[in-house]
Amino acid sequence: MKIGLDLDGVVIDSEKTIRTYLELYAIDELNGKNIENREEPKMHDRYNFTKEEEEKFIDKYILKCSQESNLMSGFKVVYDKLKKQGHEFVVITARGGYTEEMKTDAIRILNEGNIDLKNFYWHTSNKLEACKKEDVDIMIDDDWRIIDNLSKNGIRTLYFRDTNMKKMEENEYVKEVNNWGDIYREIMNMTKKEK
Repeated sequence: MKIGLDLDGVVIDSEKTIRTYLELYAIDELNGKNIENREEPKMHDRYNFTKEEEEKFIDKYILKCSQESNLMSGFKVVYDKLKKQGHEFVVITARGGYTEEMKTDAIRILNEGNIDLKNFYWHTSNKLEACKKEDVDIMIDDDWRIIDNLSKNGIRTLYFRDTNMKKMEENEYVKEVNNWGDIYREIMNMTKKEK
């Protein structure tokens, strides 16, 4: 099975770190600006930031957030098991879009965890195109909009939903997972059905 992986919020725990710094930024530097929509994963939709506010956050905090991030809990053990079983991986991520150093830092985190991923799509806004090109069997992502687009176009997905993120209705193309144990169970179930 070929498994598509998003990095932030799926392989690397950066989304929680970013949301922490977003709160600090909104409270301390934007006079307590409130969250507009907790279900939204992207900062401009979550806080209704102006372009200037968003750029200031990116310049000041985004690399710091990456540098303070780690592999998601459970990822290494599940990755090793799936790799040993012969599953292939392709990383399809928007990372690298804000700054090239984010890409370099992701590689550092993966290398420190002894994660040997070779196939990358960096700074990818059209994940559907990449999934089709790579002929992925399943894509794991934490952004409901991406999951919605992929699933409506016949790509099976695992929606790695974090606290407060939008709930989606499950169907044959969308399954919700909350940790790497859930992901392992879903992939094992799919593998059994395909035999």
